[in-house]
Amino acid sequence: MSELVLYQNRDGLARLTLNRPERHNALVPELLDALADALARAHGEAPRALLLDANGRSFSTGGDVAGFYHTPREQRRDYAHHVVGRLNDVILALLTLPCPTVVAVHGTVTGGSLGLVLGCDIAVAGPRANFAPWYTVVGYSPDGGWTALMPERIGRARALDIQLLNRRVSAEEAHRIGLVQHLVNEGEEVDRALALAQQLCRAQPSSVRHTLALTRPDPHRVRAALDDERQHFLEQIDSDEADSGMADFLAR
Repeated sequence: MSELVLYQNRDGLARLTLNRPERHNALVPELLDALADALARAHGEAPRALLLDANGRSFSTGGDVAGFYHTPREQRRDYAHHVVGRLNDVILALLTLPCPTVVAVHGTVTGGSLGLVLGCDIAVAGPRANFAPWYTVVGYSPDGGWTALMPERIGRARALDIQLLNRRVSAEEAHRIGLVQHLVNEGEEVDRALALAQQLCRAQPSSVRHTLALTRPDPHRVRAALDDERQHFLEQIDSDEADSGMADFLAR
């Protein structure tokens, strides 16, 4: 398993840790490939619960804008097709795991990285966690479930307000609107998430599976919606607007 994602499965609890702290766990192709491989391994091992967390100061800062910008324009759609498609695979793998998933969030979550949170059943966040889209600033079309999953989680009007105005959502607001379910003190994110995952491991497995099957978003609907996100992203990434938006963003 690539060191970009650490994996362990102990006593029925699988743990995946994003491990590119020097680049804030940005969603480059190599990290997404490693994450998809780790989730495929979890699907095969059938743990009782899964915990997702991250090393470093940020949970993940989303797609690497520099990676998109410095890819020659004639190759950019292919690059985006792989990155957004792989992210979609990861989100769907989380949503279809036959066990409950818990994510521990700290620091910054931007762009498509929100899909890793939305794809999990229970989210734990620390007080410095924050969530921001950046799409209307950089010149991208939303991906990572911002349109496929977020409106169902927090309401369509609220999701539009956040995305169109590029609002940064604090941990407190995220907890209040239901984007995350547990708000904890600084440094307690992983401990609380681990405790919840261990509690889920002790629950009756068949009852848990039925609850997940009846309550999770319909994977067929989500797959179609994520495919739409990718198509719009591919159209927008090949535009002059995206070129200028990325240049302005990187110049900061």
